[in-house]
Amino acid sequence: MANHLSESLPERTFQYQSSLPALPVPTLEMSLSKYLDSVRPFASDEEFKATFDIVKKFQQGVGKDLHQKLQQRARTKRNWLEEWWLDTAYLEIRTPSQLNVNFGGPAPYLEHCWPPAEGTSLQRASIITWHSLQYWNMIRTERLPPQKAGKTALDMEQFRMLFCTCKVPGVKKDTIRNYFKTECEGPCPSHLVVLCRGRVFTFDGLCDGQILTPPEILRQLSYVKERCEREPEGDGVSALTSEERTRWAKAREHLISIDPHNKTILETIQSSLFVISLDETKPYSSPENYTNMTLEALTGNPTIRWGDKSYNSIVFADGTFGSTCDHAPYDAMVLVSFCWYLDQQVKATEGKWKGSEVVRPVPPPEEQVFTVDEKVQSDISHAKQQYLESTRDLQVVCYAFTAFGKTAIKQRKLHPDTFIQLAMQLAFYRLHKKPGSCYETAMTRKFYHGRTETMRPCTKEAVDWCAVMMDPTIIEEKGAMQLAFNKHNKLMAEAQEGKGFDRHLLGLYLIAREEGLPAPELFMDPLYARSGGGGNFVLSSSLVGYTTVLGAVAPMVHHGYGFFYRIRDDRIVVSVSAWKSCRQTDAASLYNIFCSSLHEMLHLATTSQL
Repeated sequence: MANHLSESLPERTFQYQSSLPALPVPTLEMSLSKYLDSVRPFASDEEFKATFDIVKKFQQGVGKDLHQKLQQRARTKRNWLEEWWLDTAYLEIRTPSQLNVNFGGPAPYLEHCWPPAEGTSLQRASIITWHSLQYWNMIRTERLPPQKAGKTALDMEQFRMLFCTCKVPGVKKDTIRNYFKTECEGPCPSHLVVLCRGRVFTFDGLCDGQILTPPEILRQLSYVKERCEREPEGDGVSALTSEERTRWAKAREHLISIDPHNKTILETIQSSLFVISLDETKPYSSPENYTNMTLEALTGNPTIRWGDKSYNSIVFADGTFGSTCDHAPYDAMVLVSFCWYLDQQVKATEGKWKGSEVVRPVPPPEEQVFTVDEKVQSDISHAKQQYLESTRDLQVVCYAFTAFGKTAIKQRKLHPDTFIQLAMQLAFYRLHKKPGSCYETAMTRKFYHGRTETMRPCTKEAVDWCAVMMDPTIIEEKGAMQLAFNKHNKLMAEAQEGKGFDRHLLGLYLIAREEGLPAPELFMDPLYARSGGGGNFVLSSSLVGYTTVLGAVAPMVHHGYGFFYRIRDDRIVVSVSAWKSCRQTDAASLYNIFCSSLHEMLHLATTSQL
């Protein structure tokens, strides 16, 4: 009987956390051999020989010592990378994070129940907010089923970071404040923050321990909107979050020094469930063209977004939605899971509330007014100016390729993600007449607190295939494509098993830094950066999944692209970002050539069965 019972109990969100395996350290030999493989496409024979010698010297000398020290660290920590990755990838970075690090994107509701329509935004926002609160409650009561890859449990830690989480700037390094608690851990903040016309309001998402109904939430949002429409605009303190990190940290210290109440307001925003941004723009979009919404989500009005918040729910005036999220506390798959849930709920209920219309006497939202002086005001205007200039430079296109999708690719026994990655490589090669160093996200959530590993898709096999495709005299396209596919699939599978090499090399570099040693020659070699090392990937790409949810991130480097996509049975939706001030890159051109590459590859895969 006991056995029977345990099988029927639903799995709890965090029940497998304690049994997940530790993040492994690959062997030094394997990582260095993969590294050499990955730099080959970017090197002449002489350059490659020089790098080969540097790597061998590293392997027999300082690398060996560093690797031993890394293994020692891994013996005492279940995830040797976790703190390091947070610091070097996110918290120590000083560039403004709202534009350069955050991910943002459009909500897909316009594809079914909620096409753009005037006068609907608050009504819809109250329904979305209600479903969001249900999701928070599912995590809080651990009723969200743990995610799995096949039968393997995946780490769920990042789901604790979706609500009640905020990054706080520091002069040298930021920190993450997480106020979330599960029910058995204790009380959890339940208030929401609404930003509108440069002003800050807050209200509780619960009344007598019950989640507010959509009619009740609507009343709260209407109260905020009506007040903001008839009263003067606020100071827009939230624009400070879009500033360079050290400047923001100092501005924040000053803000707190003028009035201790300012610190209380900051704490209220930091600990809130999430931020609702009432945005007055109407970024008209359609299922085939999400460009306006994607751009607006990433680059919109800074006085109504708290850039450091782990989730800003953006409510556009035309009844469409978007989000912008700080990337430090979690990776996009958390937001994708959450937004996919919202999308399915909206669809299932036809975007309507079918429950009670009774509105309980809930206290109205309270405005949180910062005390500001001239210095704060000049800090805000500097932040806005800096943000405006840099956002003007971002080019984004987001379109649906509707000729075919996952079904057609799988019929040809090819992996859809690899198919798109190779089409992207080919498009880059065609546009720029050379291979581009490329990063694709690999997920390492099979391991305790695992996040991501780098998979480098610009393999020698992929480049050889691109060269064959460009040369009309060669007819080996088919075989070359299959080799490129096989190599990509193998590297991706290994990366997900913790057998990539980029995070390992980062670990060795950081051990050297912690020991006060000079940076090993391997990291100073021009080929290290040219092949993408040290965050220098020209193509930064990610499969966002097989759902309706898509987002975008700015390119990693000035002469680079961000390339994000989602795959459906009948279509592929892609967002491409680039910097306008770089003369060599153009997001629209890359997208157009990518589309013709997709057609060509499908044709190639069809003509004679691989």
